[in-house]
Amino acid sequence: MSKLTLVIGNKNYSSWSLRPWLLLRHNRIPFDEIRIALSQPTTAEALRPHSPTLKVPVLKDGALTVWDSLAICEYVSEQYLGGKGWPQQVAARAQARAFAAEMHSGFQALRSNWPMNVRLQRKLPVEGALQRDIGRVSEIWTQCLDKSGGPWLYGEFGIVDAMFAPVALRFHSYQPDLPARAAAYVQTHVNNPALQEWIDAGRAEKEVIKEDEVGYLLGEPGWT
Repeated sequence: MSKLTLVIGNKNYSSWSLRPWLLLRHNRIPFDEIRIALSQPTTAEALRPHSPTLKVPVLKDGALTVWDSLAICEYVSEQYLGGKGWPQQVAARAQARAFAAEMHSGFQALRSNWPMNVRLQRKLPVEGALQRDIGRVSEIWTQCLDKSGGPWLYGEFGIVDAMFAPVALRFHSYQPDLPARAAAYVQTHVNNPALQEWIDAGRAEKEVIKEDEVGYLLGEPGWT
């Protein structure tokens, strides 16, 4: 097989880029990385040779181009993991796919109020639709972990864990009160060496996307 290339955005901000990157890195699948800074005057032109949608992430495998984070994860599972990106038992696999799809299309209040920002750690107030999203995520995580015993949602790390990784990082950043199982799952993600590599790289980035900086004023103490 040809070597994979993954086109991603800023590691500090790009939650969609993180998902397939983490699935690849956690499973030690070799790939080249092309990082394109988002929300810059040159972003669209830089993405044009790689992405038909001018968005990230994009996976290239020889002549094949795959875009959309969930589609990329599905392809990686089929071609490089022997299908093990999903649980092997039929009912568990169907449920994991449903949760991944729910994450892929839902939780709009969580996305808009709490952008992924790995540089930030500050407890912020929670109310309304945001609280409902946090509650639903916690319910999913607790339900899965109670059944599987952890440390990942279905025991072994899979696509559904990659899909929820940016949410775990949001919770690590904005520090909502969580049930014990959900809080432990956040820490499982943070302790993952592959995710820690991403976090370290994100914190080292210099670009600032102002609309994704919430919870403090730029330049105040505690902002790095």
